[in-house]
Amino acid sequence: MIYSAVRKKDENGQEVDLEIKFNVGDLRRVLELGDNDNDPTIIPEHLCKSLWCRMGFIGHLNGKMGKTMFCHPYKFMVHYVVHALSHRKGACNETSDYIMNIITFLVLNRPYNVSKVIFKYLVENVRAGSKYIMYLRFIIMMIDDLVKDIQKDNDDVLGLRNMTADTISRLAKGPEPRVKRMICRINNPAYVAPENDAWRH
Repeated sequence: MIYSAVRKKDENGQEVDLEIKFNVGDLRRVLELGDNDNDPTIIPEHLCKSLWCRMGFIGHLNGKMGKTMFCHPYKFMVHYVVHALSHRKGACNETSDYIMNIITFLVLNRPYNVSKVIFKYLVENVRAGSKYIMYLRFIIMMIDDLVKDIQKDNDDVLGLRNMTADTISRLAKGPEPRVKRMICRINNPAYVAPENDAWRH
């Protein structure tokens, strides 16, 4: 459970502090991620690394996993996931273990408890006392859900940049590793993952 407070004006125009609290279930409901408590957050290492090899990863499997080690289509996908779900403000090329897991489950079309992972690192950021809290967009969504009539400051806007042709051009710079075809769910929306932690049928 995360406890916090927001300041708002009451019916008399006086500023008051309002306590808010939310847990992973609240986060799951607001973000509409479609996962549940029984979905896993950890997968066997061999499953993850084997699938990444099928995706054309050319780096050292026991080293850092970077998006630049993929051909452009997969590189773009990793870029999306890192920027959308990473809890860190730097290292946009290097992917964390949980990012690797999320990408693996996305490609294989398997359930994954994304809500629990987001909540775990959200709590870690809060405990670290950093003023630069990643997941700010998720915090704003939670406050909007819990405090329906909170006042907004139109001059306090969090700017978000969408993927553009310039972004794609920047990501596509440099030599491209051998192009690999799209596989599993990325190629076929009706794809069903193999059983028993297999990475291919």
